[in-house]
Amino acid sequence: MPRSARLLALAGLAATVLLWSSAFVAIRVALRDLDPVQLTVGRLLIASAALAVVAPLLGVGRPARRDLARIMLAGATGMTGYQLLLNTGEVRVPAGTASLLVATFPVLTAILGGLVLGERLAADQWAGVAVAFTGAGLIALTERDGLGISPSALLVLGAAVCLAAYAVLQKPLLARVSPVAATCHTTWAATLLALPLAGGLPAALDRVTAAGVVALLWLGVGASAVGFVTWAVALRYLSASVAASSLYLGPPLTVMIAWGLLGERPVAVALTGGALCLVGVLLTQRSGQSRQAPTRASSHT
Repeated sequence: MPRSARLLALAGLAATVLLWSSAFVAIRVALRDLDPVQLTVGRLLIASAALAVVAPLLGVGRPARRDLARIMLAGATGMTGYQLLLNTGEVRVPAGTASLLVATFPVLTAILGGLVLGERLAADQWAGVAVAFTGAGLIALTERDGLGISPSALLVLGAAVCLAAYAVLQKPLLARVSPVAATCHTTWAATLLALPLAGGLPAALDRVTAAGVVALLWLGVGASAVGFVTWAVALRYLSASVAASSLYLGPPLTVMIAWGLLGERPVAVALTGGALCLVGVLLTQRSGQSRQAPTRASSHT
């Protein structure tokens, strides 16, 4: 690989990790002014507008008619459903903890892939699944004042399930179109599905603080639009397995950003659970990659 291409790939990878890691923190900031539904609709509208500007420059055309149903379903799960559940969960769940729970989505994707696509898991992959879910269970039982079932953490875990469904639905699309085109089409579909929920957004925007505006723009333009483009740049020059491995830097980075900007000190039990989640994901991913050729990785936040 030429040095210029390598530098471009690394820059794209670094930008993606930063944007997606900080998104969990930006959600917490935006939720001070907007409720979860308003934040979901606002973010999708901004992301759709930003992608509409760059889509012609990136060669994104109209989707094929045969892909429309899949695009709508992918948008409903991986964008609309994911953001509604994540935003609602993050009302109470700290940003770092949320990022650790969402990091289980590759494990959930492997399970759904087995059920829907017939991609069977080997014994060592099931071991990784068990480790990851042990960690997720620890997080779900962690409250700020001690131990107890956390419904909000379960909502974030539900968001990870939506993301896994999105990855399984998106896989056939990525065999025919670029990651950028697939992202544009599913984002626009998700925005259409979210529009019926937009009734209270205009009045809410009148009361948004400067910090809330910055957070919303960061989520819509940065994490949702620019982040997917920089991810596509990285995928152009790197294998999916190498690019995806960099995403393991995300949760620790989110924890540090949330600690520094929001003062959210991580709970020891949640950190232990998060470490188990990441170990389980790593075991499952490595075992799967050793048995089949790497495919384009899906993305989140």
